[in-house]
Amino acid sequence: MKNILIILCFITGLNTTFANDGWLNILNEGGNNKGIKCTQAIQNAIEKASKNGGGTIFFPAGEYLTGALTLKSNITIHLDSGALLKFSENFDDFLPYVEMRYEGIVMKSFQPLFYAKDVENITITGRGVIDGQGKAWWNEVYRIETAKEPLPPTKYQTMWEEQNKGLYTEPYYKRTVDKKFFRPSFFQAYNCKNILIEGVTFKNSPFWTINPEFCDNVTVTGISIFNPHSPNTDGINPSSCTNVHISNCHISVGDDCITIKSGRDGDGRKYGKATENVTITNCTMLSGHGGVVIGSEMSGGIKKITISNCVFDGTDRGIRIKSARGRGGVVEDIRVDNIVMKNIKQEAIILDLFYDKENAVEPVSERTPIFRNIHISNVTGGNVNKAGFVRGIAEMPIQNITFSNINMDGKEGFTINTATDVEFHDVKVNATVGPSFKISDSKNLILDNVGSSTPIKGIPVIKIDNASNIMINNNFPFNATDIFIDADGKATKNIFLKNNVFNNVTTTVKKGKDLDKKAITE
Repeated sequence: MKNILIILCFITGLNTTFANDGWLNILNEGGNNKGIKCTQAIQNAIEKASKNGGGTIFFPAGEYLTGALTLKSNITIHLDSGALLKFSENFDDFLPYVEMRYEGIVMKSFQPLFYAKDVENITITGRGVIDGQGKAWWNEVYRIETAKEPLPPTKYQTMWEEQNKGLYTEPYYKRTVDKKFFRPSFFQAYNCKNILIEGVTFKNSPFWTINPEFCDNVTVTGISIFNPHSPNTDGINPSSCTNVHISNCHISVGDDCITIKSGRDGDGRKYGKATENVTITNCTMLSGHGGVVIGSEMSGGIKKITISNCVFDGTDRGIRIKSARGRGGVVEDIRVDNIVMKNIKQEAIILDLFYDKENAVEPVSERTPIFRNIHISNVTGGNVNKAGFVRGIAEMPIQNITFSNINMDGKEGFTINTATDVEFHDVKVNATVGPSFKISDSKNLILDNVGSSTPIKGIPVIKIDNASNIMINNNFPFNATDIFIDADGKATKNIFLKNNVFNNVTTTVKKGKDLDKKAITE
């Protein structure tokens, strides 16, 4: 009997401890796991924990339905294995409008599914599943976009117009603004710090999935994101954030898998908040427009980024850095290392300053985007459409780029246009169409131990047009090669060939009709 009493006292003590350790079981707080909407019960539990200094809202196994939730400081949402948290398909459940950021523009619109503003220490964790039920949102966008005649405004569009008077955007963005309907992100923390998202699975996001804005110390690890073919359903999009850690994630979405941003055009420059100190590692990406993308909203600047140990299989592009005239901002100090790509539908690597729109050359100003100090190494690509594409603008060529230890098998090779200080070291590109390397309107390049294991008869390995100050060295084509270099263009000059062995090459340099006789030194 004495032992029984001791055991009962111990159990009672444990229960007391569990009842006061900050964990709130939502089933004891007015919620239910039968799929009946319980937004108020969940929000009340968050408020209750917040008043006590913080705590964990615990969702046992079962199905839950809710509208938008506002997170407070020191709050954890924990979904146990078998828990499914669904968000409502009724747009009214995401009112009133709140201050948020949509595609780099700060405005008032629908409350994100999980929303936090000006708080700290917020966490979403567990092994459960969170379903945004985004189809209703996607269908509304399709309805607006595909209308053949002007539609009467919905109450949501009228509300948006009333609450965003004076909002200015560039003319090219008018088509998007004219919709006056801006879907909420799945998770948007706005001006917060110390964020952790771990373990859970997100699916069917209405818009971008994980979207911290103006935040510091963000960790996203071990999560899965599944969005079907759907508009703008990016995976993880930190914007104007510092100290971001993304690791061990599995992503298959309707748009870019991971994208780093910092605001759009004048609005982004107004806030002037760069995204910096970001690590992305040990992730797998399947479906998506891009594996890891930087831009195109980068007007606040993006710097000090590392991307490593990732696999892209089936994405449209692999590494993509994009911007355009008018954005402004600087993308710099980027390191990409240890990447495997397979079945890439477009470019494996792309750095492009002509995204969104093509317009006339303009004087260098705050509107001028800058890409510089970007270094990519140890990349294997198979069945890619195009190995790489680099394109700057005349007033601001892309600067200081290196490609090292890269092997690509695909349709087309690398294209370098309007760039300066570009180096290729130990790069093999086995293209089936065209040269492995095409260089034009660029200067200050090194091609060191480059080539193709499958050279094409009548096609050069390297094609140069109006480029200057190029060192081509340490090359030894192992296989019979018809033409190694094809050079042309009146502006082509100072091409040096050093320490090469061309015993297996029929024509070392094919000289075009506009090439100066002194342009190449062998």
